[in-house]
This record gives sequence, C-alpha cells and structure tokens, in this order.
Amino acid sequence: MNSNKIRLAGKVAVALALILVSAVGFAADKKAPGDRVAAVNGTIITQAEFDRVLGYELRRAAQSGQQIPGAQMAKVENSILDSLIVGELLFQESKKKGIQVKPETVTEQLMTIKQRFPSEAEFKKALEANNMTESKISADIKRDMAIQQLLDKEVDQKVKITDEESKTFYDKNPQLFQQPERVKASHILIKVDEGAPEEKKAEARKKIKEIQQKAQNGEDFATLAKTYSEGPSGPKGGDLGSFGRGQMVKPFEDTAFSLKPNETSDIVETKFGYHLIKVVDKQPAKKIAYADAKDRINKRLKDQKLRTERQLYFNKLKKDAKIEKFL
Repeated sequence: MNSNKIRLAGKVAVALALILVSAVGFAADKKAPGDRVAAVNGTIITQAEFDRVLGYELRRAAQSGQQIPGAQMAKVENSILDSLIVGELLFQESKKKGIQVKPETVTEQLMTIKQRFPSEAEFKKALEANNMTESKISADIKRDMAIQQLLDKEVDQKVKITDEESKTFYDKNPQLFQQPERVKASHILIKVDEGAPEEKKAEARKKIKEIQQKAQNGEDFATLAKTYSEGPSGPKGGDLGSFGRGQMVKPFEDTAFSLKPNETSDIVETKFGYHLIKVVDKQPAKKIAYADAKDRINKRLKDQKLRTERQLYFNKLKKDAKIEKFL
C-alpha cells in the first residue's frame, strides 16, 4: 500500500480535508445495494462516499497542475476503493480492541478546523456546500483518531531502529552523505534588464563602479549594500546566506566560487544587472559525520519500516475479513 492509501486509512489531517477540499470520509451508513461499491464484514461502503474521495483526489491533482490520464483512472479508482476498505477494517478493529477517543480531543480538533475559516458563518456555508454537518465532521474526526490510536498501539510503537541498522545504512550509502562545496556571500546589485538600451546599461555600470570605488576605499560592504543595492537582500546588507552550485545564475556562481573568504569581486554582469560579490565564508566538499546524520537516517529507516509493517498489518486484517467488491 502506498503512502496515499496509508494517509486515507487513518490520519487526523483527513478530517481537515473533509471540509476544506471535499468531504472525504470512510464507510457510511448502510444504503441500498445499488449504491454500494464494497462491503466489509457486512458494512457497506457507498458509491457516494467513493465519489467524494475520487473528487477530492482529482481536485488535488488539478490544484498541483496535474491531470490523471484516462488510462490510469482504473488504477486510481482501485486504489481509492482499497483505501476505503482498509479504513473500514481499521475502524472495526479499533472497536474490537476497545479503543476510546476522548470527547475533548474531538472538540479540540473540530475547533482547529473551524479556525481555518474567517467566521462561523463561512464554516457553515462550507458545510452546506459539501453536504456535510458538524456532527458528521465530529464523527469522522472521532473515527480517524480511533484508527490512529490503533495503528500507534498495534504497529507504530513496535517499530524501532537500532544503532547497528542506522550505522550499516550510513556505511553502505556514502553517496547520500556527501556535502558539496558551499559559499556564504553577500552582494550589491544595480538592476538593468538584459535587453535594455546601451545608455541604460552605461548608467548602471557607472553607478556600480562608483559603489565599487567606495568599497575599495574601505567603506563597509554591508552598509553600501543597504544604501545602494537594488536586490531584495539589500536591507540585510546584501546577505545571500550559504548556497551550493546550481542555485545562482552561472556568471554569479562562477565568480562566487572562485573568490576566497573576505575577497570582493570585480563587477559581474548577469541577466539581472551588475553585481559586486563578497565571499564571507567557504565550506569545502566533505562527508557528513555519522553523528550528524544519525537522526535523519533513523527517521528514514523508521518511515520505511513503518510502511512495511503497516502493510503487513493491513494484509492480516484483509485476510481475516469478509470483503466484497461491487465496483
């Protein structure tokens, strides 16, 4: 099961998506057989519920500038159906395990959702637009929290990463822990468009040369940047922070990486205009120490193991359940 299915199977964030994007729930009350897409141990998952989730996924893809090709639609629909089935299985299992959700935690989460709206009236308007009610939102939050508690208890808390596992990963994947050369620099920019008339460029060049002369005469670079730079970093004394190769336009990058710490460049021309660049610090390429990478490795390995263990848990629930698909 991929991460999207796990997300739909049980996370409190789904409750927020219910109302902000499109009502996304799990199994609803039993309806007529013609309106069902699946049954899980006798509990019906409705066509309306399936359509809500499908609509949410389609809108989410559209908002990110993507469109699901027709050839992939069957795969998407099967994935959604499977996620709804797993969600129902998890909820049923949470009831078997006697998991209880405190009413105050549901209320707190509901208030968090409401706070995303300018007013109570706007919240109710959104509910009506999505054919939802506050009680249904609360029920879905309660259900979702029960599922998450189940996963925490039965799967997540049992997943541990040992020091030996993380160190082995570090030793076997040295390419993941190479920190490339970086430069910390400031600059002063006098803007001029790349296609500007020659007289405009000459005017900009004259201005940057005057600033360069001030810097060569010993005036503080940061103060000059605050006074004259036309770039967004000007108010910060021209500070660009630390950056690696590939983050700046090439003429700027080539010059910055050729300078030594505390060295200021000659005038550099880019498509943005004319620059003076001062390198504050340089960090050579190096391998990140295991101690510095350990937490990141542990998180990565734990996420991988969580996905595997959750999948095994889902498969076990499916194996022991009566599942009927009508889609």
